[in-house]
Amino acid sequence: QVRLVESGGGLVQAGGSLRLSCAASGTIFSINTMGWYRQAPGKQRELVATLTTSGVTDYADSVKGRFTISRDNAKNTVYLQMNSLKPEDTAVYYCYAHAKIGPLWTAQGYWGQGTQVTVSS
Repeated sequence: QVRLVESGGGLVQAGGSLRLSCAASGTIFSINTMGWYRQAPGKQRELVATLTTSGVTDYADSVKGRFTISRDNAKNTVYLQMNSLKPEDTAVYYCYAHAKIGPLWTAQGYWGQGTQVTVSS
């Protein structure tokens, strides 16, 4: 199995910054996409940002220009640099990886446990 562990969440004032990290471990053959999703109270889980092996990014419109996703493939780690944080960014942030556990296995999604990000005004 693939385990994803997030870190870096916390409490920050509006306008501040945080950097989230997510390290993947376990039985991993390859990881093609990693990213971040978030879920605020009473709302659906939504995409924040994803990054493919080839370097293609996808950002939610609400975070474009403020958040940056990056990867360290050697460490199977994905990061989310969050700048100019707003109270609306308050949510549980979940790490996501689309990965294979074997060469002939179909890639599937894996989720971390989530880390709380709270932005105060």
